Amino acid sequence: MGLIVQKFGGTSVATAEKIRAAAKRAIATKAEGHDVVMVVSARGKKTDELLTLAAEVTDTPPTREMDMLLSTGEQESVALMSMAIQDLGEQAISLTGGQIGIVTDSQHSKARIRQISIDRMRKHLADGAIVVACGFQGVDDEGNITTLGRGGSDTTATALAAVLKADECQIYTDVEGVFTTDPRVVSDARKINTVSHDEMLELASLGAGVMHSRSIEFAKKFDVPLRVRPSFSDGIGTLIAPHGDEHAPVVTGLALVAKEARVTLADLPDRPGVMSVIFSKLASRKIPVDMVVQNVGTDDKAEVSFTVPEDDLAATLTAAHAAIAELGAGSVHSGTNVAKLSAVGDGMRSHSGVAAQMFRSLADAGVNIEMITTSDIKISVLVNRDVAHKALQTVHDGFGLGRPDAGPPSIGFRQALGTTDPATQDSIESQVVGSLANMEDLVVSDVDLDERQSRISIHHIPDKPGVCADLFEAVAEGDVMVDMIVQNVSRDGSAEVSFTVLRDDVDRCLLLVREMVSQWEGADLTYDREIDKLTVTGIGLRSHTGVGDMLFRALAEAEVNVRMINTSEVRLAVVVGAESGQQAAASLHAVFTH
Repeated sequence: MGLIVQKFGGTSVATAEKIRAAAKRAIATKAEGHDVVMVVSARGKKTDELLTLAAEVTDTPPTREMDMLLSTGEQESVALMSMAIQDLGEQAISLTGGQIGIVTDSQHSKARIRQISIDRMRKHLADGAIVVACGFQGVDDEGNITTLGRGGSDTTATALAAVLKADECQIYTDVEGVFTTDPRVVSDARKINTVSHDEMLELASLGAGVMHSRSIEFAKKFDVPLRVRPSFSDGIGTLIAPHGDEHAPVVTGLALVAKEARVTLADLPDRPGVMSVIFSKLASRKIPVDMVVQNVGTDDKAEVSFTVPEDDLAATLTAAHAAIAELGAGSVHSGTNVAKLSAVGDGMRSHSGVAAQMFRSLADAGVNIEMITTSDIKISVLVNRDVAHKALQTVHDGFGLGRPDAGPPSIGFRQALGTTDPATQDSIESQVVGSLANMEDLVVSDVDLDERQSRISIHHIPDKPGVCADLFEAVAEGDVMVDMIVQNVSRDGSAEVSFTVLRDDVDRCLLLVREMVSQWEGADLTYDREIDKLTVTGIGLRSHTGVGDMLFRALAEAEVNVRMINTSEVRLAVVVGAESGQQAAASLHAVFTH
């Protein structure tokens, strides 16, 4: 019928009983007429045991030798799995990463895949065997064993599914599937039956731990159908498809990242090149930056805030102070008692009022919003860490995410993807194999210039719960679609929020907003009727830490000033003056799409 890749994590193969259970699943899938490739992780706590053993031998183990050591965990698992399958009466063969033909670069402990040969796997499958492959590992050009880093087995499974044109890549794990949020925190969190690649990329990058973002990057690049399934039951799990369920709610899921830190660079010169200096310093230290917020500059001064993992704060502050020193102006501020709450959903693209609903839920719970940033399918807010779980529950309730979902999807993937034609399949294989050398490189699919936007900013608004809810409810009631929203951190007891709307809607929106602003003492409103928005769309924009550096360097060289910034895992957007839009677009095309 087709080919299925099945990946089993460490908890799914921790004991002999579990190994035999996984073997029976593979045999049952083969009995349905499918070819089967299994990707298996090291058993249970095996990797931790090996790490502990290495630490007992030396305080500074060489990374090459650590890869040699850690790779034995997967080799143990695949050998045992192959034995179990053969004992149950089916053919099987175990293969290391090198035997499969996975070739990587030589960066030990976090190698990147450069090539995969499918000939040996195809031969064994044609002979009727179940191929049991080591996850997490490959070899470099000199034959040294390498490992792929965190999430490596998921990466192996998805990469093999891509190159083999698998009908489905099934990730077996110790949970029922992907949930609307963490069920350990929100008791009525519900399993999602279908989620899109874009939604899952955002959720994974925001801390949803079911899938690692690197494997989802593979899935999106090559239209790999993923299904997260429970290893302990026959549950159907969650389908991760190129497109989500057309009947799904506007918001698909929520993610909470508790250990965030906030860094603000204030009193910066409002001129071209400032953001380039900042992001080059961050990129040189490989710091993944999220929630980048830059409001419109005032009095020739600009301010930018962003979040980073708390563990990266010290390195980030070093980079920030280096940037300030080079610029000759500015100050650095930071805070750690913050958490990032994000709502993700494809339906946000076409529904107004989503942000207003989220802000109202938080306001009703008395939760103040410290920062806001949005993309076309994500809204992220920064809140006090002490109320993070309360905020998560109230937003989950506000969007009704605990309500029962529709039944599991029944359509076959090849039918859904329109790829049943053999000639089309051959074309896909050629594209995938031809792209393997750059399989984990940054992929930018588009640089878009939107010349239809206007920008509205409200300054000196009260920094208290409910203000943004009131504002965006008023806008939503006027049926105005809001695009980018940014709110920077308050440092003087008042906040500032900026957002963009279509130029055709700006006059109607200004009427609605002015009525709100009149209720806030000291608040004032400014707007630009004509601004341009540039959007870089791709895969792994956040995990590839040099993207911001590339973008802002290109704009700086073109002497284009950045007025607003907005980020997500799959999009990076900036607002520039209308007079600079065409020049900025040409610069970004030259950098990202050459």
